[in-house]
Amino acid sequence: MKSLDTFDFKAIPKLNKTLVQDLARCEYIGRRENIIALGPSGTGKTHIALGLGLAACQRGLAVGFTTAAALVHELMEALDEKRLLRLQRQIANLKLLIIDELGFVPLSKTGAELLFEVFSQRYERGATIVTTNLPFDEWTEVFASERLTGALLDRLTHHVHILEMNGESYRLSEAKKRRAEKPAS
Repeated sequence: MKSLDTFDFKAIPKLNKTLVQDLARCEYIGRRENIIALGPSGTGKTHIALGLGLAACQRGLAVGFTTAAALVHELMEALDEKRLLRLQRQIANLKLLIIDELGFVPLSKTGAELLFEVFSQRYERGATIVTTNLPFDEWTEVFASERLTGALLDRLTHHVHILEMNGESYRLSEAKKRRAEKPAS
């Protein structure tokens, strides 16, 4: 469980803490706006996404959390088993969908198209949080189509709050601290 009150905002000084606290009021969900958390691995994107998801759950809203790779796998499985429409309806009914780690794994053509469908179906109908380590100009590498990437970004960024989370990896800095504190043998 990750909450916003356990997030170390000092570790990522460029992150707009006021915006994150404002987003925690969940008004963006009612307005069906999106959030994209951009930055290198280990900078707290997932922590922030989970904290915002927890805030929404505490308000009684239906929230889903998955990685991009797991969602694509689930969509492809549903397609094969002829239950894709049912899964798409379940995803569309979520007030907030959190898709973590977009861009870590390149997608097949079918996978990219299925993920695009999720974003397209949620456009102006539900809020979505995406975490990614890729700048927008590199999303074509994941979706393997400039046309598809352009259409996806157009929908995803139309009503968006961007959280830039640039800084050193929290995990790496913690490992360095532990190593420095370890007594020499």
